[in-house]
Amino acid sequence: MLMASSNHRAARLDAPRLVQHPPLLRATGLTKRYGGRLAVDNVSLEVYPGEVLGVVGESGSGKSTLLRMLNLEEQPDAGTYTLHLDGIAGQDLFALDRFDRRQVQIQRIGVVYQNPHLGLRMRFTSSGNVAERLLIAGERSFETLRAAARESLSASEFPLDRMDDPPRVLSGGMQQRVQLAKALAMKPALLLLDEPTTGLDVSIQATVLDTLKRLQREREMTIVLVSHDLGVIRTLSDRVMVMRYGQVVEAGLTDQILDDPQHPYTQQLVHAKL
Repeated sequence: MLMASSNHRAARLDAPRLVQHPPLLRATGLTKRYGGRLAVDNVSLEVYPGEVLGVVGESGSGKSTLLRMLNLEEQPDAGTYTLHLDGIAGQDLFALDRFDRRQVQIQRIGVVYQNPHLGLRMRFTSSGNVAERLLIAGERSFETLRAAARESLSASEFPLDRMDDPPRVLSGGMQQRVQLAKALAMKPALLLLDEPTTGLDVSIQATVLDTLKRLQREREMTIVLVSHDLGVIRTLSDRVMVMRYGQVVEAGLTDQILDDPQHPYTQQLVHAKL
């Protein structure tokens, strides 16, 4: 097993802070077990407003389970999670009741899944998928719903002449754009991306990444990005966190970690990519 000394590991986890305001997201001691398997083991993280944190690791490293907890889909066995936002600042989101937790999911957090079937209703229209979030939040005006769906689809660079087509007849890249539009419909404070380009052709990956980079820059979005692709991580992330067997083994500025990895496991990932 590849291990690092505890002193060295602690030093690498303390990444330089380039901002003075409090983190938008703070999670402390997140732990999740499935039966006898420890999927996420005492993971803590902070993400600052307008920052992109990349989480990288092989399949089974715990990164997708971590993202599901941040989307309030999974209840941890231990740990706390707060978002520094009006109305919920300082509250442990895992302690909210079911209704309030759902409201945070809908209004404050957007998510794009690797598998579009998890995020979209394949037989609804694309515009209907986007409008669904606003419907759940209480909007009832058809004109408002239609206009908001159009605006969000346009922002994700989805062709508006196809906004009434259902996702089941669209390409994988177009389905991801509908997911992105749906995630952005409520203008969330936090966007979660779970392998958003996996399975797409290289040219389609590039256009989706370009769209994400533009939106992040224009809207100063705070993003947590999970990927096994170091090229995607380098393109989008300000900082990166490397996970193995449910634990964080190394973290820091993206260029620092990918250009000069210190942990043997991170070195293995980087060299495999090269």
